[in-house]
Parts: sequence; structure tokens; C-alpha cells
Amino acid sequence: MNPFVVDEGLQAFGQDKWWVVGAKVLLIFLILVLLTLFNIWAERRVVARMQHRIGPNRNGPFGLLQSLADGAKLMFKEDILPKAADKVVFVLAPIIAVVPAFVTFSVIPFGPEVNFFGERTPLQLTDMPVAVLFVMAVASIGIYGLVLGGWSSGSTYSLLGGLRSSAQMISYEVAMGLALVAVFLYAGSMSTSEIVAAQEDLWFGLILIPSFVIYTIAMVGETNRAPFDLPEAEGELVGGFHTEYSSIKFALFFLAEYVNMATVSALATTLFLGGWRAPFWIDEFWAGANQGYWPVLWFFGKVLFFIFIFIWLRGSLPRLRYDQFMAFGWKVLIPISLVWIVAVATLRVARTEGWLDNDNVPIVVGVALVVVLGLFFIGGKESDDADDQADADLAPRGGFPTPPMPAGGPVRGAAAPLVFDSPARVSTVAGEEA
Repeated sequence: MNPFVVDEGLQAFGQDKWWVVGAKVLLIFLILVLLTLFNIWAERRVVARMQHRIGPNRNGPFGLLQSLADGAKLMFKEDILPKAADKVVFVLAPIIAVVPAFVTFSVIPFGPEVNFFGERTPLQLTDMPVAVLFVMAVASIGIYGLVLGGWSSGSTYSLLGGLRSSAQMISYEVAMGLALVAVFLYAGSMSTSEIVAAQEDLWFGLILIPSFVIYTIAMVGETNRAPFDLPEAEGELVGGFHTEYSSIKFALFFLAEYVNMATVSALATTLFLGGWRAPFWIDEFWAGANQGYWPVLWFFGKVLFFIFIFIWLRGSLPRLRYDQFMAFGWKVLIPISLVWIVAVATLRVARTEGWLDNDNVPIVVGVALVVVLGLFFIGGKESDDADDQADADLAPRGGFPTPPMPAGGPVRGAAAPLVFDSPARVSTVAGEEA
């Protein structure tokens, strides 16, 4: 097969008239902006319910216009430019962060082909043989906006927040990309529309559960959302990379975060939950469930389900420690993803060659998962024991952990070290002078 020949399923794209393309671009932009306003309102209302509060309920019915009021307030607030900032990069950083967030939606399918003001066109701006890789590549450009925003501010807190953002997003993009390899193996394509078509009988989220779980965890870390919002940890970094930003530039960072939430949710819907296809196989007793504009409703229903998961996590879980978070990505998610890819590839080859029949496949998969989980828990137990022993070595007389003194004792003329024995008492240990 020639890799440069476009698949037949992609021939429907690139044939639209200019006004149809312009209308699609405008609709995608408006949908993402309105979805951002709704997501902010929904987050505040749901978290308020979890905390037995009321939440926004003044501006508009049910407080729906509160997000619009906040956006207008940010628009007209004073725009402060720090004296030590690199002015050009400081202004460009929010734009670099927000533009890729919108561009990634260009290959997300919202539905099948429909009649759009007399023109037959798919409910998708465009598609390509490597559409999913296009999403990953464009989304990774947004990292530069966060890093440059932190660096150009001229603030130590902002710089540390930008560095944390880059390390975190790169680490969890690796796990996210590996989680998608199994989907490519089953679908036989990287085109988003063809991946949706491959899930006509059964969703990949049910077949490839480990990939689905890994992607769900990685997408939370990728978007810097709680409990993985470490680049914005106010207890350590004030506000992270956007500490020095205000007015519309801060609003652009905020917009980029929520559009990225919608992007990873739409990608999860497309790759694992059948995309725009009707849930619960409603099409089996309703022939029109996957025709016309009805699939748009199914698509956004699944996207809002993932948005609710984001909000639920923020209202339920505490923030992780940074070293634990990075170790979880590199030492747990990525190794499990690699083992799972090898297992899926082996099973696909075995099924293709006829080495395994349908009755033996679940048995082989079950044994493989048991072995992987056993190795994971054994390794985790040894790591926990080592950490506990290290903490015990650092804790003097059962008190708080303190670093060991350098060899040779305290330096003449240096301040005496503080030993924290208990929260109520701090004792100073003074060395005898020679």
C-alpha cells in the first residue's frame, strides 16, 4: 500500500466551498467560546454543591451570565506590564498558548455528512491520514506559551511555574501518546473520522480499558488541572507562570486552559467512546439516531461527561506533591503503557495469523494483566519501604525529618542548626567552641 495515497474515506474532505469552510471555522470558534463560559459556570456551581454553597446565581437565569460578566471585567481591568518583563515575549505568550487550543478542534468530527444550507458536507472542518498526530503536535506548541510567559515575566515564581508546566506536560504527553498506540493498532488508521467509523460495533473504551484509563489520567495532567495543577500551586508559586499577568492577557491563559479541557475531552470521546455515535447502541431500535444533526447531541453529551469528571476531581482530591506526580508519570504510567502496547500488538498478530481462537484471547489477556499488576504492586511495595526507611533515618528522636549535618560538624562562626522535636517546641543546639 502506498502511504501517500489518500484513503477513500478521506475524499469527502477538501471539497467544500469557501463559504462552507468559513462557516465551519466560525461555528467551531463560537462553540468553544460558549462552551468555555458554560464550563466555568458549571465548575463553580458543581463545586459549590459539593461544598454546600450556592455558587453564582445572580447574573442571568441560574447565574449563567456570571462567566460573561467575569470576562467583561477582565477585559476592562488595568493591564499591568512588569518593569523587568521582556515586553514582546510577555505579550505574545498568551497568544501562543490560546491559538493551538482552538486549532486542534479542526480535525475533531462532530457528526456524519449532513445537508448544510444546500451543500452536502461532513460535520468536521478537515481530516488527514495522521489527524491524531496533528492534534498532539499542535497541542504541544501551547507549552511554549506557558514557558515563555513564565520566563518573560522577570519573576522567580513565574519562571519556576513555567518550568514545572513544561516538565509536567512533556512527561504526560509521552504517556498520552503511548495510550493512543493501541487505538491505532485496532482502528488501522490515525484519521479521526476513520477511528470513529471503526467503533461502529464496539467502542474502543470497552476493548482497550487500560489505554482508556491511562489516557484519562494523562489528560488531567496534560491540562494542569487539579489534583495535578502543580504549575499553579498557590501555596508554593503564588499563581505559577501567570503570576504577573492581568487583564485580557490573563483571560487568554484562562481561556486556553478551558479550551484544552474541551480538546482532550473531545479527543477521548472520538478515540474511546465512539465519537458522535449514539450511546448505549440506541441506533439498534432508532434508525435515525446516527443521522442528520442528532449525533452532535451525542458528541457533546460525552464531552460534557468528561468535563464533569474534571470538575469532580477538582472538588474531591487534594493536590499531589510534585515529585510524587512526576514519578507516577515516568515510573508507572509509561512502563504500563509500553507493556500494554506489546500485549495488544502480540494479540493482534496472533488473531491475524490464526494462532489464537476467540475463546483463548480473554484467557491470555487476563493472565498478562495479572502478571503486570503483580509486578507493579511488588515494585510499589519495595519503593514504599525504601521511602519509609529514608524518612525514619532523617527523623531525630521521632521528631520532624531534618537533613543530616555535613561531615565534620558545624562550621566555626556559623549559626547553630535548628532541630524540630515537636510542633510546640524548637530547641537550638549550640556546638561547643574549640
